[in-house]
Amino acid sequence: MNGQNCCKDRHNCGPTKILPANHNPVAAAVTSHRHQIVGKNRGEESLTKSGRAFSSTAPQINNKTYLWARYNEMKRLVHDLIPPGVCNLLNPSTIYANNEVNLEEVDIYGFDYDYTLALYSSALDEMIYNKAREFLVQHYKYPEEISKYDYIPNFAARGLHYDIQKGLLMKIDAFHYIQLGTVYRGLKPVPDDEVMKLYGGSNHVPLHQVSGFYGKGPKMKQFMDVFSIPEMTLLAAANDYFISNDIEYDPEHLYKDVSDAIGMVHIKGYMYKWIMQDLEKYILRGDETYAVLHRLASQGKKLFLITNSPFSFVNVLIPNPELPLCNLQWDRIKTLEKGQIYKQGNLVDFLKLTGWRGSKVFYFGDHLYSDLADLMLRHGWRTGAIVPELEMETKVVNTEQYAQGLTWLQALTGLLERMQMYRDPESKKVLQEWLKEREELRAVTKNLFNPHFGSIFRTCHNPTYFSRRLCRFSDLYMASISCLLNYDLSYTFYPRRTPLQHEAPLWMDQLCTGCMKTPFLEEMAHIR
Repeated sequence: MNGQNCCKDRHNCGPTKILPANHNPVAAAVTSHRHQIVGKNRGEESLTKSGRAFSSTAPQINNKTYLWARYNEMKRLVHDLIPPGVCNLLNPSTIYANNEVNLEEVDIYGFDYDYTLALYSSALDEMIYNKAREFLVQHYKYPEEISKYDYIPNFAARGLHYDIQKGLLMKIDAFHYIQLGTVYRGLKPVPDDEVMKLYGGSNHVPLHQVSGFYGKGPKMKQFMDVFSIPEMTLLAAANDYFISNDIEYDPEHLYKDVSDAIGMVHIKGYMYKWIMQDLEKYILRGDETYAVLHRLASQGKKLFLITNSPFSFVNVLIPNPELPLCNLQWDRIKTLEKGQIYKQGNLVDFLKLTGWRGSKVFYFGDHLYSDLADLMLRHGWRTGAIVPELEMETKVVNTEQYAQGLTWLQALTGLLERMQMYRDPESKKVLQEWLKEREELRAVTKNLFNPHFGSIFRTCHNPTYFSRRLCRFSDLYMASISCLLNYDLSYTFYPRRTPLQHEAPLWMDQLCTGCMKTPFLEEMAHIR
């Protein structure tokens, strides 16, 4: 009566509340049941707990029972919240926006080559690893026993940091904290307490002191491209050999030798020879890449390619009969002409010769530093990052195990935050059990992506350092260049307005901004 709701025992529970359509049902489930708190067994005395009135005629419930009741209720609610089919919503062909981009304003498209126009299969990683390992043994005279260390697929992940002086491979988050549980010396994880001791009692790393803007050292190296996967694996294997055999060695010299051995595979042309001998084995989505270039050219867009791969290699993969034979001429270059091939040079001269500046130019590459950073920060080009790992990670996110696990992890974290004021001994035991379960859930979620280092985008709840750079240096990012086939060339990409910590989640960002499906997937299917 009079806008009041009553319980079955006719006690007033407060005014009726109409929930907005975008309310958070998990949070609401906890607050809507606070009127159930009961009081002491002393007459009909009206008592108050957490600002709510209740009758003392009901039996008292201790804090431990109350906490577990909230826990079980939340778990049931989380299970009911995830409807059928919700776990297959993300499309791996989606292009994701960090910044608003209108393709209609773009006149010029530029591309890196390796892992941008040309996507390589994982079989190439093993070939690079094997040849570099051979160089270590034969050229640098490392022990023959290192040859017994076979390549380990999916051991390393892009974006990891390597402590050159300590010989440690690790994942660091956007706030420069090491994710404990992801530090490896050789092929074995380093215990958390040892990591803390190694870094002065903290898992924070002052990257501004130990690594430059481009992540190249002198003390800490960040591996940012896909080519670095076999290098990290070989570093881990070589470190493991010396540690396992109790052989004293210098981690800094080992790092340099492995880096040089990997470089020799490229410099001596082995990689190019393998690929050209078996294009079907090593090249992925070649037809789709050609379709992208053809579509852009047919709609009047200017195209250019910048790569450190040799012309003879590039021309095999993307043959163009209009291109001339690559005869080197030592003439001063005053203008760049369509259909010509130019060697060496630098970005400053390229910009002077073309006059291409600002958002009319869109450049795509896979290396956030060497391909994209300067172009965005200094010259105002639009940039697109190619992140092949997105395809696999999207598949994981689309699984029921991930959706259920992550939703319960978030709900449990919310329970811990709201119930931490219960500090009696029994309640503390309950909260400790919840904290232990939270850590176990984090480990399970991490292992779904990579059992050693987890997702390349997250360290538990924080973005990785790689993610931070990805957002900073790219307007758009996608799994492959072929994702462009799903959008017309006048499409505008809008970034999701995900709420900041101090903002209320008043919008359904995923449903409203196209991350659930690509808008022209069916219409563009014929291009593929």
